[in-house]
Amino acid sequence: MDNLRFFLITLCALLGYLLWSAWQQDYGPKPPQAVAPPTQAEAQQPAAPAGAGEVAQLPADAGGVAEAEPLPSSGGRVIVDTDVVHAEIDLSGGDIRQVELLKYPVSKDKPNEPVRLLADEPGRLFVTQTGFLGDEKIAPKHSVPWRAETREYRLEGQEALKVPLVWRGDGVEIVKTFTFEPGSYEIHIDYEVRNLSAMPWSARQYGQLKRTPPTKSKDSAFIRTFTGVACRRADEPYEKISFGDMEDASLNWETQGGWCAMVQHYFLAAWLPPQDQVNHFYTKALPEQNFLVGSYSPEYRVPAGESRTFSVRYYIGPKLQRVLEQVAPGLELTVDYGIFTLIAEPIFWLLEQFYKLLGNWGWAIICTTVVIKAVFFPLSAASYKSMAKMRKMQPKMQELKQRFGEDKQKFQQAMMQLYREEKVNPLGGCLPIIIQIPVFISLYWVLVESVELRQAPFVFWLNDLTSKDPFFILPILMGVSMWVQQKLSPPPTDPVQAQVMKMFPLVFTVFFAFFPAGLVLYWVVNNTLSIGQQWLINRKIEGVAKT
Repeated sequence: MDNLRFFLITLCALLGYLLWSAWQQDYGPKPPQAVAPPTQAEAQQPAAPAGAGEVAQLPADAGGVAEAEPLPSSGGRVIVDTDVVHAEIDLSGGDIRQVELLKYPVSKDKPNEPVRLLADEPGRLFVTQTGFLGDEKIAPKHSVPWRAETREYRLEGQEALKVPLVWRGDGVEIVKTFTFEPGSYEIHIDYEVRNLSAMPWSARQYGQLKRTPPTKSKDSAFIRTFTGVACRRADEPYEKISFGDMEDASLNWETQGGWCAMVQHYFLAAWLPPQDQVNHFYTKALPEQNFLVGSYSPEYRVPAGESRTFSVRYYIGPKLQRVLEQVAPGLELTVDYGIFTLIAEPIFWLLEQFYKLLGNWGWAIICTTVVIKAVFFPLSAASYKSMAKMRKMQPKMQELKQRFGEDKQKFQQAMMQLYREEKVNPLGGCLPIIIQIPVFISLYWVLVESVELRQAPFVFWLNDLTSKDPFFILPILMGVSMWVQQKLSPPPTDPVQAQVMKMFPLVFTVFFAFFPAGLVLYWVVNNTLSIGQQWLINRKIEGVAKT
């Protein structure tokens, strides 16, 4: 009985949390529209870049924004291949327009087709844009043409692969160099500004991400993940901004360092300006469902006849938590475990340790389940002892049922007296269940959010722990384990309730058939351990009763 109560309470809590999360995404509080009122110095800053093919001018009042134009047509592509990415840089704008993640197939059925994270295809736009705000004759925006000496680059044994592009203006030459490293999804961009004129050069460097919302995911109906903007600022280590929020209002804020990103399930593209300066961040909704997020720098200056280099970074790849921790402060929070992050992070760490030891995420889940079960052993034991005592009391409870018949009030009074005599708390199993619920929800989000487990095989037919069991074997095993637990639990005294409870294993089997296989594997192992623990406690208490 208490085991089924455990399933019901946990399921209701999980579904309630998912509904709350979905409501928060759609109707939750909106982020603030701007930071504090600007100072006199801030009032002189330029407007944010306006859109696809044009950026803001640098008017004296900083109030004008140019009209957005379509994405510039391709001026030819520079192809870059490393061991982990295939990237294409368009010479119209000199920016990355396409990135394929070679280590991440789109599905198990298409192992040779990598995930295309960035693309400039019609209806599926997701690109980077970088440039300078200033005099267009000396400060190139992301709509100007660049020149490249070579059209194909391949990383083969080098410590780093450098891809230089060149732009020339009035007395200014700028070399924009992309640097790719082995095994890395981090892309460094160095702007070397060579001021060959007799006048000082000044401009603000900007970078932004532009995309259209993706089509609806084919994920399970029980998996709802966030797609939109994430950012970090001084007063908010991690904040999410939906596309709907961006449609309601353009947002602006300033912070020391910081970053912004477009995130989706398992993957992200993040813009990482220098951390040692104050950066101005912005979002903007454009026509035809195009959205921007980016930042621009303080004004950079290069004296006449001198050269200076300004460096920025992108991270374009999977949400690998240990990697993101090293890339930028707080970037690992894009692996969003929600309000249970403090519990989920240790669970993921434990999974990681078992994976390093065993080399298989399925066995890591099993070992983690055993550890969690051991941690909660005293609470579970208290619950099972309460159940065993209730089971032992069944003959007396049936006798009371027959004696008082339909007089429910007298029956309840007699039952309470029996509980006092037997020193049994009928609610003794509830507290252990409530305490464990956050752990189970946290584990759910670890399995859903962690790209490390994406398409991870286990054994035999289970070739993807983040997808449903294709043959529904695990859900059936879970249903059988529930049925066994039901047999070990005291049946309800109400015959109607007892008949309803018999249907639960079937109902839960159907329900869990659509959950990720890794989560169902956890439930099967947890149930199996619970059966053993419950059987031993029942045997011990019933043995004492016989003596």
